[in-house]
Amino acid sequence: MTVGIIGLGAMGLGIAQVYAQAGHAVIATDADADVRATAATRLRAALERRVAKAAMTAGARDAVLARVTVVDRIEALAGADLVIEAVVERLAVKQAVFAALEPLLWPGTAAGPGAGVVLGAAAVSRTGVVLGAGTGAVLASNTSSLSIAAIAQGLARPDRLVGLHFFNPAPAMRLVELIPHAGSDPQALAQARALTEAAGKTVIQCADRPGFIVNRCARPYYGEALAMLEEGRAAGEIDAALVAAGYPVGPLGLIDLIGADINLAATQSLSDAMGGHPRYHVFSSLRAQVARGDLGRKTGRGFVFRTVAVPAPTDDRPAPPSDGRAIVQRIEATLINEAAWLLAEGGSDAAGIDTALRLGLNFPRGPFAMLAERGKSAVRATLDALETAAPPHLKGRYL
Repeated sequence: MTVGIIGLGAMGLGIAQVYAQAGHAVIATDADADVRATAATRLRAALERRVAKAAMTAGARDAVLARVTVVDRIEALAGADLVIEAVVERLAVKQAVFAALEPLLWPGTAAGPGAGVVLGAAAVSRTGVVLGAGTGAVLASNTSSLSIAAIAQGLARPDRLVGLHFFNPAPAMRLVELIPHAGSDPQALAQARALTEAAGKTVIQCADRPGFIVNRCARPYYGEALAMLEEGRAAGEIDAALVAAGYPVGPLGLIDLIGADINLAATQSLSDAMGGHPRYHVFSSLRAQVARGDLGRKTGRGFVFRTVAVPAPTDDRPAPPSDGRAIVQRIEATLINEAAWLLAEGGSDAAGIDTALRLGLNFPRGPFAMLAERGKSAVRATLDALETAAPPHLKGRYL
């Protein structure tokens, strides 16, 4: 099988590595000539780290590198069985990329608004064979926030489009969310799943709704910590309580790790998509953090992260507070509530949601496992108490 990749930033290159390690020929491109020029060097560096850890042999490294061909024009992707875009998160850009691909994969289809997108000089396959048309090809978007149905609008073959949302870093993270839209061909879904599962990933199908599973269900993890911060809780205490309960990183530390700016953008996007519902409230403390430039590890200062002297970072990690269990139960109750709303909307099942949260965020257990452990009445009591005490801007958050 041949896999095409469009976009060779960190995510796109990581996805290329995933399929190349699984034995597939990968043809990859990017609109930026400098990004294309450095792709092979960056991939080699990523594989060298695996070799240094004895996770890969030098021979396997060389085999992976040999399977990846970086090209200048999307015309070279014409024979691919699966083409994944990992370009900027802008709807018009993604639509243009797929519209440009369609006439290459299915000759005779009408060229859409992206027709004529040129990335450079032509290329042929490694064997020198002219690449043919892939009549059974699947198109996939790696979007984390855009509607798959919206991306499909205007395409001649919208039935061949699905979402394949990888998590960063793609080679290490096991989860991939598979997102159909209403018109997706079941065969296209099956082909995308089979190729990705064979590459070692756990594929969870979810509905084409804002945030899919992980990005939506993760919002209370961050948001409820920010609500407690607003009430006067210390950031270090909140995180310490969650770490003591088995979470690898506390919610505020995770914002620092991801970047407050990235977290704010994701939160604002979901809030907008969900009509400003208080479950997706954008907290002023997060806005203020971004406005100050205290973005977390990438700037040396965040909610809990402080760099005293580079490269000697220190984290504010006090012992868990005496009421740490109450902090954990509060955050878990909101995680359960969000997962229950998502389940009720259809398109996902409880086991899939639990698996997605465990693998996508490294949670010790999923929300429905939390529910089984605590019991519905105890969780409802926590939510009712929070709703009663909620300030006006959060009323309705815990229903």
